[in-house]
Amino acid sequence: MHNQDRPWQNESVVSRRGVLIAPVVGVACVAAGSRVVATLAPPGQTEAAGSSFPRLDPKLVAAVVGKSHFDENGVQELVKAHPALVNAWWDWGFGDWESPLGAASHTGRRSIAEFLIERGARIDIFAAAMLGYTDVVRAFIAARPGVQRTLGPHCIPLLAHAKVGGEKAKDTHDYLKSLGDAGNGPEIQPIEDAAKKRHVGVYSFGAGKDEQIEITLDDKGFLLFQKSGDASRIRIHSLGNGVFFPAGVATTKLVFDLEKSPATLTIPGDPSPLIAIRTVAP
Repeated sequence: MHNQDRPWQNESVVSRRGVLIAPVVGVACVAAGSRVVATLAPPGQTEAAGSSFPRLDPKLVAAVVGKSHFDENGVQELVKAHPALVNAWWDWGFGDWESPLGAASHTGRRSIAEFLIERGARIDIFAAAMLGYTDVVRAFIAARPGVQRTLGPHCIPLLAHAKVGGEKAKDTHDYLKSLGDAGNGPEIQPIEDAAKKRHVGVYSFGAGKDEQIEITLDDKGFLLFQKSGDASRIRIHSLGNGVFFPAGVATTKLVFDLEKSPATLTIPGDPSPLIAIRTVAP
């Protein structure tokens, strides 16, 4: 198995892990080596000024989180114009929430993280690990033993945050590594490309065009989940026996039944699960 399938086992990975590879609410997020490219939608293509009032414009939220992976000038421009963005959170899909500080923390963007904290960002154990605040990390774990196993955005472990902190976080990294479990992540099960292709298709859960889910296979061999009408495509990882989870949310189980004719995809829901039937097969 390659580490791209289990990024938490590759402490040097600092990108968004390709969780999303398509435009999301006005922000283009494209995996590009160790960074994420994010751009605001052009003027005139944004929502009407008051459409999200009193909430922050979701396009601005998506933009500041996207840019916090790599673009310090862009982050400063947005936060100075809209100070409340410093503590905004964006859901990349299925509850994979991320803040600007969270984005800077798992990509090792120290200067962006420090700027955000100066502007009032709420520091957490993941930021502390990347910044090399060993005493803070130790205090968290002393107060709540086992918290080192908590995963950050995109299911990135605490140890990986310390790794991207570089030399200034070396002591923190060494301490976390000594614990033995601060780098653990979901146990992804490898499946052959031929088996992956069997899951591809369009699954419908209603009669409307916006009630479809497309499962595709990208050129890197990852299965992608995309709801009709939504620009985001989310990688899904196998847990075995037809069960998958969307990248970043290991608690959400997507269950394929390929033995049925037609095949089905069951997605957790409240009050009842959503069952989609494959209407277009590969």
